[in-house]
Amino acid sequence: MKSDVQRNPQNNLPGRWPAAFAACRLTLCSCLAGLVLLIAAPAFVLACGGSATGGSGDGGGTTQAAMPAISASPAQNGAQIVSLADSTSGATIYYTLDGSVPSSSSIEYFAPFLVDSSVTVKAIAAASGDATSAVASQSFSVSVPSGTLVWSDEFSSPTGANAQPDPHTWTYDTGGDGWGNQELETYCAWDSSSSPCSASSPNSWVGTDGYLHIVAQQPASGIYTSARLKTQGRFSFTYGRIEARMRIPEGQGLWPAFWLLGNNIATVNWPACGEQDIMEHINAPVPDWVAGSIHGASLNMSERFPGAAGQTFAASGWHTYGMIWTKGSISYYVDSPSNVYAAYSSSNLSSQPGAVWPFDSGSGAFIILNLAVGGNWPGSPNSATPFPSQLLVDYVRLYTN
Repeated sequence: MKSDVQRNPQNNLPGRWPAAFAACRLTLCSCLAGLVLLIAAPAFVLACGGSATGGSGDGGGTTQAAMPAISASPAQNGAQIVSLADSTSGATIYYTLDGSVPSSSSIEYFAPFLVDSSVTVKAIAAASGDATSAVASQSFSVSVPSGTLVWSDEFSSPTGANAQPDPHTWTYDTGGDGWGNQELETYCAWDSSSSPCSASSPNSWVGTDGYLHIVAQQPASGIYTSARLKTQGRFSFTYGRIEARMRIPEGQGLWPAFWLLGNNIATVNWPACGEQDIMEHINAPVPDWVAGSIHGASLNMSERFPGAAGQTFAASGWHTYGMIWTKGSISYYVDSPSNVYAAYSSSNLSSQPGAVWPFDSGSGAFIILNLAVGGNWPGSPNSATPFPSQLLVDYVRLYTN
């Protein structure tokens, strides 16, 4: 708050002040240093440049971050996708969903998130050097029955030609740094022509056949390209049943995957953000199998399907791979939600000393679809590995629990 002392001291200094004080211009920082204000006068600090602040002020120059904007777009069957934005440069947005006033210890906003039940979103923005914003608030009256489809990508091409995966939903990891697993591929974005990627021979597209194609190629000896699509920063969710119908390639060194990472990976890093591996497959094992895993800080748990003796399974055929995610629980299934083969619980981590369950932080998670080549787990391709090899995805669908 600015003090009552204005920039014209002759006209505005209190009448109790001696005339010598009134004759002194505040813009002259050389005014007699050491002049002592009358004891009865208010305590003012006269700064060089002429500003003056009282003891109860806010520093005289502190600005307030802009209040976040809350917007929503329709998902499916009444669900909403909520987005938060702020005009203050470098601002971090924090929010709550229960109507409580948010603080810097509340959920940090990273991406649009799905709302499939009635909530009140409250949000603040915080930026270095600024006071915290006013609280933005918006209520959503949503009532979606359990088991209802609320979001999907059906991978249809409206153009009658091979098309870019929906850029409002999907973005890409790119490059070839091994991805922490000594992988061999370079991941290429749509229309990338940066070597070894080629816009004329893309690694991902939505085909006229109605499938998402993720293609691993070998453009030269020892050189591999592929694609890793993700919804990071574009779409996220917390809890629900998610599934994808897929046909996965088999061959030495091939590593297709359908998985999730926590939105907060940008601040807490991996594995603290949590990783949910709905489907992973490597090589061409006999008998065939897929794996469903969870990872977190000191947390590594995995199960394979089929797990029972006598079950037959061919990963090269079309299958639906799914996850049921509720508070404190994650389950994986193949072909039907009734066919659960792996179930993990926050209350049953005794086999993992020091494990931290990261899946109920409220930060949400984003979806990843990729086809890796090589790495510590599958090993390198060999002369029998087929290139190009394709991971085909018919759809990704998300239902309420």
